Amino acid sequence: QVHLVESGGGLVQSGGSLRLSCAASGHTFHNYYMGWFRQAPGKEREFVATIGWSGGSSYYADSVKGRFTISRDNGKHMVYLQMNSLKPEDTAVYYCAADYYSQYEYTYWGQGTQVTVSS
Repeated sequence: QVHLVESGGGLVQSGGSLRLSCAASGHTFHNYYMGWFRQAPGKEREFVATIGWSGGSSYYADSVKGRFTISRDNGKHMVYLQMNSLKPEDTAVYYCAADYYSQYEYTYWGQGTQVTVSS
């Protein structure tokens, strides 16, 4: 069982940066694949980024590649999403997710944090 809590969202101007954080409970955090997803108003939730156990095997959605960076600190049970060059279309609720078996289908989800990018 993993409990996830996101933080770091807010309002930022276009071209700005934000860093999202996800705090995870559970002593086996280092065994979990971690991911970030987002959901904009009126749209389905979409994949943003994922990272493997040791911090390798990172993959990104084409829409954020080169602008966002996912990282993790297993000692602190934290996952981060550094978001640079933000665009208004990045506006969404961002969710942290965890799964023991899959890097693409997730079992555990946080409550989400709102990111709003103004033009």
